[in-house]
Amino acid sequence: MAAKQPPPLMKKHSQTDLVSRLKTRKILGVGGEDDDGEVHRSKISQVLGNEIKFAVREPLGLRVWQLVSAIMFSGVAIMALAFPDQLYDTVFDEESVSSKTPIRLYGGALLSISLIMWNALYTAEKVIIRWTLLTEACYFAVQFLVTTASLVESSRIATGAMLLLVSRALFILISIYYYYQVGRRPKKV
Repeated sequence: MAAKQPPPLMKKHSQTDLVSRLKTRKILGVGGEDDDGEVHRSKISQVLGNEIKFAVREPLGLRVWQLVSAIMFSGVAIMALAFPDQLYDTVFDEESVSSKTPIRLYGGALLSISLIMWNALYTAEKVIIRWTLLTEACYFAVQFLVTTASLVESSRIATGAMLLLVSRALFILISIYYYYQVGRRPKKV
């Protein structure tokens, strides 16, 4: 008895058939433009999204500003911790300070903020960069207000304190500028 031969396997030609492929893509909902004007090449990219959306377009000079801020915060913190008398003398033109403890506590707080600044320098996450810039702007604003109140109370205008006030106002503007620039949505091309 002769064994019955199975029928030859029929190969589907739907993958090579252009009309069939277009129908499949239309059913899956890929290949066309979505509401944002993006063309997704696969269902996976459509579901997960395009990673280009999440990339931070850094404003010119942002990383330089972050580096300068980290160095500045670290330098003043070390000076406040190691040489509190000289720091006080530089800012207020007064040689005697009743206690070094508040200045050293100020140095410790600045050192903590400087660690945040150093870590933000190495991140690409938009939220962390923005929070760091906001922290910096708030710190400079508080320092500006406290220094102004101290000068009004003492009714003395020290050159170092005035220079500090002008620099803090400038630093507030720079930090707020970068804060808003990092938060801006990129323009569609």
